[in-house]
Amino acid sequence: MIKVDGKRIRSASRFVYVLLNKPKNVMSTSSDPEARPTVMEYVAKVRERIYPVGRLDFASEGLLILTNDGDFTKWMTRAGIVPKVYHVKVAGKPEEKLLAKLRRGLYLEGERLAPCEIVLFKEGENPWYEVTLHQGRNQQIRKMFAVSGHPVEKLRRVRIGFLEDRRLPLGAWRLLTEHEVERFKREFRKP
Repeated sequence: MIKVDGKRIRSASRFVYVLLNKPKNVMSTSSDPEARPTVMEYVAKVRERIYPVGRLDFASEGLLILTNDGDFTKWMTRAGIVPKVYHVKVAGKPEEKLLAKLRRGLYLEGERLAPCEIVLFKEGENPWYEVTLHQGRNQQIRKMFAVSGHPVEKLRRVRIGFLEDRRLPLGAWRLLTEHEVERFKREFRKP
């Protein structure tokens, strides 16, 4: 038996990897001091204690992995390792010159952002773009488009590395397959 601060600690009997399609207005944390809903409410039936791998901001929706595998979390959240793809609806039509500047990586809050891919996904007065990040700073996409004068109206994460699941409804979750976990380890785990 292992104790920390007088409390018994159970070791994980097995590693669990969950893919959740997070709704908007939900915190991607284990708890929230402001009592807002958290992703943990959606995965309450998972017996093991799991934690979000990275984050997806409160107003955004989309794919989020949760696990009890600390090593998996560590290398999955290392900057530049696992690309993440988002569908982003913005206010107004940004000029191509502006999009090129965003793609190259701009300075934001005194820090240079890594280059990213931005491709028109759906035309309209308020178009949708597919944005691929290799970095992922806190609210990076929202801040990039806000400083460009085209604030984000909707933001949805649709892919983490190779993983996407268009059939998974908002608020629903599923276990990652053994093949998916092994592929993540094979493709993205760096020494």
